[in-house]
Amino acid sequence: MTKTGSKGGNLRDKLDGNELDLSLSDLNEVPVKELAALPKATILDLSCNKLSTLPSDFCGLTHLVKLDLSKNKLQQLPADFGRLVNLQHLDLLNNRLVTLPVSFAQLKNLKWLDLKDNPLDPVLAKVAGDCLDEKQCKQCANKVLQHMKAVQADQERERQRRLEVEREAEKKREAKQRAKEAQEREVRKREKAEEKERRRKEYDALKASKREQEKKPKKEANQAPKSKSGSRPRKPPPRKQARSWAVLKLLLLLLLLCVGGGLVACRLTALQQQPLCASVNTIYDNAVQGLRRHEILRWVLQADSQQ
Repeated sequence: MTKTGSKGGNLRDKLDGNELDLSLSDLNEVPVKELAALPKATILDLSCNKLSTLPSDFCGLTHLVKLDLSKNKLQQLPADFGRLVNLQHLDLLNNRLVTLPVSFAQLKNLKWLDLKDNPLDPVLAKVAGDCLDEKQCKQCANKVLQHMKAVQADQERERQRRLEVEREAEKKREAKQRAKEAQEREVRKREKAEEKERRRKEYDALKASKREQEKKPKKEANQAPKSKSGSRPRKPPPRKQARSWAVLKLLLLLLLLCVGGGLVACRLTALQQQPLCASVNTIYDNAVQGLRRHEILRWVLQADSQQ
């Protein structure tokens, strides 16, 4: 029988009370489904076959009390082998096992164990002992269970330690992230405040500029004399030019007074019969008549009135 396809009827033919003997059956695989259909078979003999592995669903055969897997080619047991909690007798003689799964510590009812002729890990081999007789196999079961419980406890502590390290690392990452977010919020807050201050200064500068522009025309209006309607105020002449113009006007006035005095003397006094006064009177009459006809008189009079 080289396949797992053994029919339930054939297995029942091999069933003797609660013992099922499948040894020397040239098995490469365990017929788990057919075995699961025979919960009455609490004693199972699979020795002297060609089994190199056990399927994970083999651990569902929790009704097993005695199991013989000796003289096979098993290199390891399923990770959840400890589910076989009712197992009391286990023979693993002459296989290729190096270690046992940590769940082995859950086989609390195990009373007998044989691990001889396996390339066991040195520590496990020392714990298991020689197992040369019934007493030593019982001691092997007890010592191996205690050892596997210690291994399980160590692994659990290591797992807890890793979890704690991961939690601490996660807390540090969260704290770092919170600090980063707080720093970013602070930077945004500072940038917002700086932008607000900049805009406020620009607003104040603009208001001040407007006030200066409003004051400037008022100052110019107060300093410059108002001109006639529709005309721009004339700029005051420089001081030096103003003094020269005043001297010139004074000289012209004196000249006019002299000329006027001479004219008055020539026209109203007895001097008008003199040849010089006659000439002056003639020039005056001709000049007056010419000026009256010429527009320059109006310009001179107008300019004089403006001055």
